[in-house]
Amino acid sequence: MTTIKRYKILDCSISAVDTRLAFDACIERINSGEGGYVCFSNVHAVVTARKDLLLRRATNNAFIASPDGRPLSVVGKWRGVDVQQVAGPDFLPYMMEHAADGKHFFMGSTEDTLVKLKDALGSSFPQADIVGLYSPPFGPMSQAENNKIHKMIVDAGANIVWVGLGAPKQECWMADNWQQLRPALLFGVGAAFDFHAGKINRAPEFMRRSGLEWLHRLFSEPKRLWKRYLVTNSLFIFYLCVDGLSSMFKKHGSSK
Repeated sequence: MTTIKRYKILDCSISAVDTRLAFDACIERINSGEGGYVCFSNVHAVVTARKDLLLRRATNNAFIASPDGRPLSVVGKWRGVDVQQVAGPDFLPYMMEHAADGKHFFMGSTEDTLVKLKDALGSSFPQADIVGLYSPPFGPMSQAENNKIHKMIVDAGANIVWVGLGAPKQECWMADNWQQLRPALLFGVGAAFDFHAGKINRAPEFMRRSGLEWLHRLFSEPKRLWKRYLVTNSLFIFYLCVDGLSSMFKKHGSSK
């Protein structure tokens, strides 16, 4: 079985992966029938998890908590960890192309987005088996709604479930429901549905490589995202400094 190491950023345990390692581990997990879920964590997620215990638990208990945001992989590299950024919007098409026995179910977003997403992915990956789509009602999910979703996924025979409910709702939902959905493996990919459906333009590749995708999204949706990026990014740097100083003082104190 593929072994994946973890490293800590703030209060979250992030997986030291690259695309191929994550893919191989996911395929092994699917074939084993154990089930589980994969989070794609970014700066917003780890900062929110500082106070949101449910999100923190969901992230830390995930089969894989991939560094979706480039800063998380950069911090890992600074610490000597062998890790690459593996973003949800990139991993989705990789799985669609390479998971030969994948039966894909898409849950989340709106019906219009899901139809456009299926058309786009079906055109790009005609060999991929998309077995179901479902757009749940907005707001908290009732147990009856959850049971309905479980039945749809199980009846469809899905072994790969893409969840696009947005963070932190999707992470908490996966943590609460993955066991009932075994042997399927769940992936919380957030805005990936909108990107691949053509509803939102993704940043150019040079910005993604440079770690500036957040800036492109900020200018694309300033009213919705200004707080998330400007405030959250500042808090991320602040918390990193606080944790770094705390570790330094603890180390200095233990050496006396």
